Amino acid sequence: MRLIDRDEVRRRLSYELCIPIVRDAMIAFSKGETKQTLRTIIPLADGRLFGVMPGAMGARAVFGAKLISVFPDNFAKGVQSHQGVVVLFDPDNGAPICIAHAGEITAIRTAAASAVATDALARKDASRLALLGYGEQAHTHARAISNVRKLSAITVWGRAPERAQHFAEKAQAELGIPVTPAPSARVAAVDADIICTVSSAKEPILEGKWLRPGTHVNIVGSSYAGPTEVDHDVVTRARFFADSREGVIAQGAEFLYAKQAGLIGDDHIAGEIGQVLAGDVDGRQSAEQITAYKSLGHIVQDLASAWALYKEPA
Repeated sequence: MRLIDRDEVRRRLSYELCIPIVRDAMIAFSKGETKQTLRTIIPLADGRLFGVMPGAMGARAVFGAKLISVFPDNFAKGVQSHQGVVVLFDPDNGAPICIAHAGEITAIRTAAASAVATDALARKDASRLALLGYGEQAHTHARAISNVRKLSAITVWGRAPERAQHFAEKAQAELGIPVTPAPSARVAAVDADIICTVSSAKEPILEGKWLRPGTHVNIVGSSYAGPTEVDHDVVTRARFFADSREGVIAQGAEFLYAKQAGLIGDDHIAGEIGQVLAGDVDGRQSAEQITAYKSLGHIVQDLASAWALYKEPA
């Protein structure tokens, strides 16, 4: 059995490789070519989680599962918040053939999925990115979004100003793009063309009234029906897309809270991002329209990424 460790994932799973992989995986998912169940999430103490995500890329294709722990407090310790394994099984004989580092795959493919959505939904001239959050996903999103739009500036906000400043300095040195810490989430958001919420916030940090016409929002940080990063106005004002319609209706916190408030129904989901990519559903309909993509993360993204690494020699 092959082991693909964190260093190998980081070295080989570039955004140039991963973005097309995730794009193709989401099209296959929305066309019904893949097989999967809703993730199972076991709540642990202190906001920690353990998740199990099984799936198959097709009836006769590679299959497997991701076993993942989510410990938000790890960030303060300099440790990944998401840790676990992606296990691949041989589609011909059913044998387990590979264990890959799930934390690093998750970090990269989540940002790649947001980049795919941004490329499909954001205005072509979108150049100003706001990151609400300064953890690992903020770094990966800055890298991924810069692969699909020519960014002129990035702003970052988080609750600890010194960490936001440190992020800004590090990201600017890496990307060669001006990166500025903002004193508030509102200041970060009001002039942005693209906003990524990549935090561990339990209550909304982004308000819909701050959004300019034409803004695109990637709602990423909350991956189950609990914490919510954006308020009802973000959800209701946007042409709203999901990675998985079934998943968001069952586990998309921001969507569920707006629905429970009686503000929207299930038909508020305009479509899955895979349907937009395949040309089956319209994405952005005007330059002034606000668009939003709710990312829960999906097993097909993990399997496709791990399989690509497994198939090619290190």
